[in-house]
Amino acid sequence: MAIKKSSGVTFTEKLLGELCENTFLKVWAYPNLYKSDGKELCDVLAIFENHVFLFFDRESKKFENTDIDILLQWSRWEKEVIQKQIITAEGAKRYISSFPDKIYLDQKREVRFPIPIPSNVIVHKIIVAHGAEQACKNFSSNNIYGSLAIGYTGSKATQNSFPFMVHLEKNDPVHIFDSHNLKIILGELDTVFDFTEFIKAKEEAIKKYDCIYYCGEEDLLAHYFLNYDDLTNRYCIGTKDKSANAIFIGEGEWQNFSKSKAYKLRKEANEKSYFWDRLLQVTCKNALEDTLRGNGNIFNAQSAIHEMAKEPRFSRRTLSGVMIDAIKKFPEDIPGLVRNLSYMPSFYEGVAYVFLQIKHPNIVDYENEYRPRKQRLLEIACGVAKNRFPQLNKIIGIGIDAPKFSHKNSEDFILLNCENWTEEEATLFEDENKGFNFFDQNKMVKQFISNSDFPTQKNSIGNKSVARNANCPCGSGKKYKRCCGL
Repeated sequence: MAIKKSSGVTFTEKLLGELCENTFLKVWAYPNLYKSDGKELCDVLAIFENHVFLFFDRESKKFENTDIDILLQWSRWEKEVIQKQIITAEGAKRYISSFPDKIYLDQKREVRFPIPIPSNVIVHKIIVAHGAEQACKNFSSNNIYGSLAIGYTGSKATQNSFPFMVHLEKNDPVHIFDSHNLKIILGELDTVFDFTEFIKAKEEAIKKYDCIYYCGEEDLLAHYFLNYDDLTNRYCIGTKDKSANAIFIGEGEWQNFSKSKAYKLRKEANEKSYFWDRLLQVTCKNALEDTLRGNGNIFNAQSAIHEMAKEPRFSRRTLSGVMIDAIKKFPEDIPGLVRNLSYMPSFYEGVAYVFLQIKHPNIVDYENEYRPRKQRLLEIACGVAKNRFPQLNKIIGIGIDAPKFSHKNSEDFILLNCENWTEEEATLFEDENKGFNFFDQNKMVKQFISNSDFPTQKNSIGNKSVARNANCPCGSGKKYKRCCGL
């Protein structure tokens, strides 16, 4: 059955829904869900595996009357947009934990939420606050963007008496985005992996330190990107100084970071990665419209699309690059049936992709004859990949008609769970590979690609070795380790 989702009611709800669909993809982001009593649960619920993100979009025009004292305006706005929504968010979290199977897409409760919520669910509460940006800018010329300052402390004792500074509890924290930084956060962290890692790092820091203060969520994001832990291979929030018990992040961190060469190189490098996203979104759309062929179930986390959606942005960059390059280099001067196979490792250990392109000059029945054969070829290629690379426990197959020659195309995906690989299976795929010769050692072309979230541009600094603490040769004024040396 086709699934019809809400697109949001207000302009800001629709914007939030679109941003969440970009980050979590269409299948895992749902605006305007309802509880069993017909009341709205949240403005957007995004889910992936055991992480649930509850978004609450709120706007107040309390600051439009400039004749009222700013402190009174702030008190009223903050109570309506922040404090009331914190209570709502806490209630929504309790509801999900208590009634995970009683969530609906419509107010009449006729269509249930299509994704099972696991028993070990982790719920993250996020409030998107609108209506204070201009008033915040007017209040202080030091506020660059009009973002809300945030402080996490041990208790509710601190009153929100200073305008545009929100004090929040450390225990079971809620996240506050605003009109300005919403698009920055969901735009820079636009994969489920990248967004989840940021939220996890933030919640770990809130728990670790006595207090954390920052001048805007975008400044916290800049701090996050500039602090990479080589031991854990993760970005983090905080300091290596083990004696520190508080973190303060000043105004302008994001402004400075977004002007750096490293940031610009990352944005440029990421452009090709959206090839991967487009491939996923088309399939997600088909799943929602119930036009997806095959026996894979995207909604229950057992599908090739689910595995592909787990890839971080910088990994999608490499995967997209390999696929685009393979499409461009598909041979043009070979007559008859032509196959081209590419092997691509995943960000995750024990996982890899097989990308198969086919040119078939004599297709009679595309859907009933040709496509099943293409799918079987893809399955054989995945099985042979397991034989050649026995360390793999999951292989995702992606099969398409070679775009250079095809006027009609279809994407086929296969998830081969091969952790427990028998001798019989290995022999079967070797026998079926006879004549196809997938992964023939004599014909394989190996390419080694190094990748990082923040790529460097060797031409910009030449071949000269640069000390980590020296000024970056790109002219940003920052240390090399915090710029092109990231």
